[in-house]
Amino acid sequence: MKRVLLIIGGGIAAYKSLDLIRRLKERGIAVRCVLTKGGQEFITPLAVGAISNEHVATDLFDLNAEREIGHIRLAREADLVIVAPATADLLARMAQGHANDLATAVLLATRAPVLAAPAMNPAMWTHAATQRNVKQLAADGVEFIGPNAGEMAERGEAGVGRMAEVAEIVPRVEQLLEGEDEARGGFGFINVSEARPPGGRLPLAGRHVLVTSGPTHEPIDPVRYIANRSSGKQGHAIAAAAQKLGARVTLITGPVEIADPEGVAVQHVETAQEMLAAVEAALPADVAVFAAAVADWRVAAAAEGKIKKAKGAPPPALHLAENPDILATVAKLKPRRRPQLVIGFAAETDSVVENAERKRSAKAVDWIVANDVSQGSGVFGGERNTVHLVTAQGVENWPQMSKTEVAAALIGRAARYLAQSVESV
Repeated sequence: MKRVLLIIGGGIAAYKSLDLIRRLKERGIAVRCVLTKGGQEFITPLAVGAISNEHVATDLFDLNAEREIGHIRLAREADLVIVAPATADLLARMAQGHANDLATAVLLATRAPVLAAPAMNPAMWTHAATQRNVKQLAADGVEFIGPNAGEMAERGEAGVGRMAEVAEIVPRVEQLLEGEDEARGGFGFINVSEARPPGGRLPLAGRHVLVTSGPTHEPIDPVRYIANRSSGKQGHAIAAAAQKLGARVTLITGPVEIADPEGVAVQHVETAQEMLAAVEAALPADVAVFAAAVADWRVAAAAEGKIKKAKGAPPPALHLAENPDILATVAKLKPRRRPQLVIGFAAETDSVVENAERKRSAKAVDWIVANDVSQGSGVFGGERNTVHLVTAQGVENWPQMSKTEVAAALIGRAARYLAQSVESV
């Protein structure tokens, strides 16, 4: 069972913490709570304890708890620490590294990721001191959710400062807990724990990952088009894996019949030209993964009306034009515009690795993920994949895995690559 430590600050939004406890427990997550002195002005330890079914910690100098160094145990036994509501005062003391009460002592001692949900008057949120503290905490690895815009508790007050809703916080908690599992080695033969910076921050926090997915449809006339058999499952899985490791993800997808990944900014396109325009608009990015199976050709001039079949007449000739090479276009951008890591895919039916090596070199790509999509391979539309990672250092032959596992392994490797690049600077 996953363990969350919830630190409840002193604000009117503290009432939301009771519902947050309930919703987390419904998902099988154990919740321990630290109720600050200010928090006790809004809700009681009795109410918090009744819902969490755990002892509620309130005092750094509790004789019974501190006999066993209670604040260290609270810090070390949590998989995730949530601060909700995170008041302006609490954020300030966190940023300065204070440890003058139980909440700040735990926050200073924990090695777990920290998620803060700010809640305060809009004037306090926009104050330079608060923004300075938030910036420092983000640099230290603290994750933030909210605040939202809306009406305040004070009559006539509105603006940005409302604590994020429980319905927003719970999915983020689940994502962070899943990311923590993966960062501890959940990618099988690729251990991403090496990519986690100090402070428990997720490996791709603060990074922008751009992913393309699915096929493109190149119109022949209003009812017909040129396409391929790509389902988009691998590209969508990559976008989801990057989001779980903390990245801001932009997914640009052709027409698919699968759901958009949660927490990902998705743009739907039809043609290769539309996909290129969307990719260029989404830049800059730290990592770009081109998993889409873009049609190589389009009809030079699509018919405005449906092409009719005439009895005895030969079929109409289709004059084709070459589509833009999205992968090469981005890989060959100038350094200030080019993503730090550009990853392409090579769907091949023969000489898989050899063709992928030539493609990587010709298009100036950092990595190529090559797979065999010949008839009978089951890759297009299937749930599993067998890939080869082709880099300047050589070829890695990965075992057959689910597409979700391939995605996690690839994004884990990308996170480690970025971390090593930072260390070498």
